[in-house]
Amino acid sequence: MQLQESVARVFRTDGVLSQCVDGFLPRAGQSVMAHAVAGAIEEGGMLVVEAGTGVGKTYAYLVPALLSGKRILLSTATKTLQDQLFGRDIPRLTAALGVPVRVALLKGRGSYICMHRLGFARHDLRAIHPTAQADLAWIERWAGMTTCGDLAELPLLDEHSPVIALVTSTRENCRGAKCPQLQACHVNLARRRAMAADIVVINHHLFFADMNIRESGVAELLPTVQSVVFDEAHQLNEIGIQFLGHQITTAQLDHFVRDLAACGNLLVFSVPDWRGMMQELSHSISDLNGLCRSQGHSFRQPWFEEQPPGVDAKAWALALAALHAVLQHTETVLRSLEEVSPELEGLRARASQLIAEIDVFAHPVQEGWVRWIEMGERVKLVQSPLDIADAMRSKISPLEPACESRKAFIFTSATLGHDATLSEFRESCGLEGARVLQVESPFDYAAQACVYVPSHMPKPSEAIHSAAVADLVAQGALILGGRTLVLTTTLRAMREIAEKLRQQLPQLFGIDVLLQGESSKRELTDRFRHADCENAKGAILVATASFWEGIDVPGDSLQLVVIDKLPFPPPNDPLVAARSRSMEARGKKPFQYLHIPHAAIALKQGAGRLIRRETDRGILVVCDVRLTQMGYGRRILASLPAMQTISSEEQFVQALIALTKPSTKAR
Repeated sequence: MQLQESVARVFRTDGVLSQCVDGFLPRAGQSVMAHAVAGAIEEGGMLVVEAGTGVGKTYAYLVPALLSGKRILLSTATKTLQDQLFGRDIPRLTAALGVPVRVALLKGRGSYICMHRLGFARHDLRAIHPTAQADLAWIERWAGMTTCGDLAELPLLDEHSPVIALVTSTRENCRGAKCPQLQACHVNLARRRAMAADIVVINHHLFFADMNIRESGVAELLPTVQSVVFDEAHQLNEIGIQFLGHQITTAQLDHFVRDLAACGNLLVFSVPDWRGMMQELSHSISDLNGLCRSQGHSFRQPWFEEQPPGVDAKAWALALAALHAVLQHTETVLRSLEEVSPELEGLRARASQLIAEIDVFAHPVQEGWVRWIEMGERVKLVQSPLDIADAMRSKISPLEPACESRKAFIFTSATLGHDATLSEFRESCGLEGARVLQVESPFDYAAQACVYVPSHMPKPSEAIHSAAVADLVAQGALILGGRTLVLTTTLRAMREIAEKLRQQLPQLFGIDVLLQGESSKRELTDRFRHADCENAKGAILVATASFWEGIDVPGDSLQLVVIDKLPFPPPNDPLVAARSRSMEARGKKPFQYLHIPHAAIALKQGAGRLIRRETDRGILVVCDVRLTQMGYGRRILASLPAMQTISSEEQFVQALIALTKPSTKAR
């Protein structure tokens, strides 16, 4: 109880935060959440907290963590959020609270400069382009000054720059203890700082990657902490299954052959049949690729037998056996020579991993998993668990009631479910028995926001739907002067809407139409946020996927959010289909227990972009008549915050005009 009392004092009207943090306002929901987190840290166990937008969940878990005096692991969804916690939120709170806490930031090795590989980067063909040369020169200057080696210190470096792969290491090409730059290795230094810290900030990708390969340092770190906090926990399941599954691609195999060929000078005198081995390996990869492509599979095609649909079982077995045999021979050769160089040792490890993955796809898929083949520029074979429940139970299972110091596992996000028990989230993460707390947003949605479902809108299945959405967006954006975010459920709809908007709103209107994919998410968000400063008419941002969450544009820069249709999961997606079959086997209706909850949660996330502060005002438009015409639509609509309802186009225009006038609230 001592920690809970200390936390309560911090969040009081006359508490430390009110005195030391600019703009801090006590919020009842934040205090409730902080009290619950403090109790979990003191007593142990599992706590799941859904904290609505504006609650201030970051401070609600950071304050108890910092005051607890315990060793705590904080995991969030992205590296950007990691940097925000480590570089802004934690320093601000430690200064306000006056606590001597050692804090460390730990990312995957791909985030850190590798001093050894940097020395050879200029000799790589991928560094010949003038832009790559400029990036490399910039990195070289910075590498001589940085103390942590985190590429995030270079915010203007294009995240897709080919130079990044040249100056960072992977598990396969790292030279380990034999590296001449071992003492200056930023990856090792980051891990040592993490092992010595009181608070360690990681991301979900790193957490799950370590479950499989135990290479990031988290496996050694986890047993030493007393509490783990997962922020943005709604992403845990989808991130986790990526790392807990199995996959093999023709790109992986081709890269292995390429890197093996690059070591030819080390092999040619030691392996008499080296060239023959290389040819056999290339032929085996080509045969597998040709067999997969022979059936003309769709982009993501599930399969339930030992072989992909339409492929002859005997031919499939022979192709995998041939590839397995030549990789096994290659691995044996490399094992006999791995002492010759670290490069050969790394290639040997890669050969072993490829063999293990091929073995997976040579046997039937096990229960609780799904398998599919992806056809694109490369062929990809994927096998994934349906959820992370078993994996999470294995991490949380040591919690025994009789244990004196039980670990606490805390999961929080603004959107975790659509029901009072957050059942879907808890089940997918294996959190049976967890305590559930739902804290409502402090925003007055009824006064700050309106929701409009246009009754004249074509049905989502009609070909003219996207054009009708674009017409509505243009109407609203012209009145507001931009300030509009359009969220779509497909890439096709995104492109169609953006194209029509650019035709309807030529430059003479001065409204800039920003499209996801034409710049990085960070750059697009910044341009949209500051459009009023650069252009008197503002901007429209048209996006999909990741823009449904994680974009924060407070104030008048965003006043209209338009969603094209209900975000149901694609029924032909292998994972969705497999989860549906699993539910049917348990006597549940997938549409009721999977599709509707998914759509409700995703819609809440998209709608959450509109109101970000107590003084924000705006309109949410959902261009899907099913929301009001279908029973399930009304159920989904009810899951949104209680906003004013707009029922006609005339009211919509009046509400838009009202947004152009000064708010009666103090700003």
